[in-house]
Amino acid sequence: MKIVVAKVSEFPPGDRRIVQVGKRSIGVFRIGERFYALNNYCPHQGGPLCLGRTAPTTSSSRPGEYTVNEDVFVACPWHGWEYDVTTGQSYLGPGETPVRSYGVSVAPGEALGGDVKFPDRVPGPYVAETFEVHVEDDYVVVDTTARQAVR
Repeated sequence: MKIVVAKVSEFPPGDRRIVQVGKRSIGVFRIGERFYALNNYCPHQGGPLCLGRTAPTTSSSRPGEYTVNEDVFVACPWHGWEYDVTTGQSYLGPGETPVRSYGVSVAPGEALGGDVKFPDRVPGPYVAETFEVHVEDDYVVVDTTARQAVR
């Protein structure tokens, strides 16, 4: 199933959104021009992982020089366990359970087909007059189909 999160134009870099679909809660992060999605459930003790603070990484090519990269870690607000937003990998040690990550894409509105869910819409037996619509904006879409876990 694919879930529409927001228009790209309404989702600024550095922002995050939490979407609820049934019992599933997913955190969607925009880092620069890329989007990432994680299960909003910390494997440690079930905390709301995606509500935690984010932090950048640093890299160095030689002593005395370093570069600060964009925020790619999220720390669970309950106990501070950290995970890579881009992969779901835990950084507490080898063998620690990663958090589930989801594929995210940007799709033009006219490309959104029948396998897409808009979380804020309530289904029902409603009938209304329809009109032709032209969509001009791009949308952030999370794909919740099963993916291979990162180890």
